[in-house]
Amino acid sequence: MMRSSVSNCPVPTEQQPLNEYEELKNSWLFRDTTLSWRNYLTKIFLIWSWSWLVAGPVAAASFPPQKHIVHFILCGSAAASVGVVLILVRLYLGWFYVRDRLYSSTVFYEESGWYDGQTWTKPQEVIVRDRLIVSYEIKPILQRLQITFAALALMYLIGTIVWHLF
Repeated sequence: MMRSSVSNCPVPTEQQPLNEYEELKNSWLFRDTTLSWRNYLTKIFLIWSWSWLVAGPVAAASFPPQKHIVHFILCGSAAASVGVVLILVRLYLGWFYVRDRLYSSTVFYEESGWYDGQTWTKPQEVIVRDRLIVSYEIKPILQRLQITFAALALMYLIGTIVWHLF
């Protein structure tokens, strides 16, 4: 019965919310958010570490490590985390978009171009399926990203306090 509802769907395959979800879940950047906490944090740490390649020389120019080691580390760490924040914003916006498309009872789509948009109302069984995916798959990912943002904000706060102590 669910196949008939989906097969009657006029939305092009690549614009169907379930297919957008599957594509996002399997893409190289977004799949990292579905890993275990340990592997996810390892990826975040690797991004932060690579960001030091740019942040380190800039911090060293502002605060020579020989004279101002604490300020150098804090400045470099904060600058390196900007790369992490940008990646996290991209991840959050991508998952949030797919969550909205799945949760909505209607789907806006384009048949052949930007000028001919249409709206399709999902049948009840498709709405239930999509909302289950949102509840059990996407919501935990968004919560994980929110926790990561909060941890980064806390680290910025601690860094600011330490900065003013030295």
